[in-house]
Amino acid sequence: MTGSLSRTGSRTTRVFYASTLYGAATLSAAVDAGLFPAVDRTVLVVSNNAGTPELTPAVDEMPGFQRLRHRFDDILSWNETIAPFHPGGWVPREDDLPIWERHLRLAWGLGDDTVELVLESIQVSPALTLAEIFTAARIEVYADGLMSYGPTRNRLDLQVGARIRRLLHLDLVPGLVPLLLTEFGVPAETVPTPDFLRVLDQLADAARDFETPDVAPALLLGQYLSTLGIITEREEEELHIRMVRGVVELGHRNVVFKPHPTAPAIWSRRLEEEASRLGAELTVLDSPVLAEVLYQRLKPALVVGCFSTALFTASAFYGVPVARTGTDMLLDRLSPFQNSNRVPVTLVDALVPPLDDDGTYRPEEHPAELVAAVGFVMQPQMHPELRSGAEKFLAARLDPHTLRYFKRRRLTTLGLPGAVGPQLVRIPQNAAAQRVVRRARRLRRAVLRLRA
Repeated sequence: MTGSLSRTGSRTTRVFYASTLYGAATLSAAVDAGLFPAVDRTVLVVSNNAGTPELTPAVDEMPGFQRLRHRFDDILSWNETIAPFHPGGWVPREDDLPIWERHLRLAWGLGDDTVELVLESIQVSPALTLAEIFTAARIEVYADGLMSYGPTRNRLDLQVGARIRRLLHLDLVPGLVPLLLTEFGVPAETVPTPDFLRVLDQLADAARDFETPDVAPALLLGQYLSTLGIITEREEEELHIRMVRGVVELGHRNVVFKPHPTAPAIWSRRLEEEASRLGAELTVLDSPVLAEVLYQRLKPALVVGCFSTALFTASAFYGVPVARTGTDMLLDRLSPFQNSNRVPVTLVDALVPPLDDDGTYRPEEHPAELVAAVGFVMQPQMHPELRSGAEKFLAARLDPHTLRYFKRRRLTTLGLPGAVGPQLVRIPQNAAAQRVVRRARRLRRAVLRLRA
């Protein structure tokens, strides 16, 4: 990046970035575990990426955050720093990056300090923006969800990727190694589960609004998927209603619904009406607490969701039974195939039983092979080394069930087993031959359009 500011200060400031309380808890656990060497100063930059930040509490305003506060010397707001711009959509011009570095060094009291960055969601702003502004900073990335097991969603500039030293992640799927950032040779390191659970205990102790009920409820997790453009609001509302009907059918009469903070209130009213009609009592939790806090305070008998990371924390960390619904629809709807939600949806579909399980469900025995195959089909240019494994998996395992994780058209484009038409089962990996095939396909589509 042109115009980079060279810093050789004797002091070092580590800048952590978090946009969720879950992320801040992950960072706190990593700090407690001694995964970061001591530096002169630590700063936590919080960002409120909600569509209307004014109506949604920021990370440092969430219940329990004060229990995390002492791990950091200072708390700074990204929203206030770049106001009136929105954190999710604002990106400075490349020529202005040196100016913004000077501004942040002045506004945040960094002076000539050597800056280290610890970022989440490095592929998008604000994390990517911070990485591009501090062009000489060493970068570490932490993952607070299932997306770490999938490939990097966007190809990162080498100037950013080459500075990333490691990926910290929670052991949500024991034994599964993240694919994120491996195209840069970034090693993955697990945040110890005991340290993370101790941080969650602190958050649970700070939640005063919840008591353990006499009867263990079924807990339903809302995600507000319609904001991602995958399904409509009506379809998502129906998805929640199916959750209510499913748990009632299993015998649960006490149901708790944790809606997404920005979901329409009318959804909750319809769920209450449906639960009442079925003879169950539904409680809607409006408090913006982590699902993991509810696991400790409510002691649920069952947790139901679509593809929330919280399903795996319930199962792997707390031993709470979990169930899924709606993943089949999302696997079909996700577009393009490279959509970064594909691996999280795939993992939940493959490893979590359906809410309407008739006894035939069996968890995927080789999730690493499945994820590697899906990851290659998502990002073949980034991970050509995964091709042979994907070919073996598809040749041996492709059937009506596993085909749900792939698209025949995509398999055809990549010349993989499962392609449409035997003549397209294997396309040469020679670059020139592939260009010829692509041109032939474009010509064929053009001829078909003319005939239509």
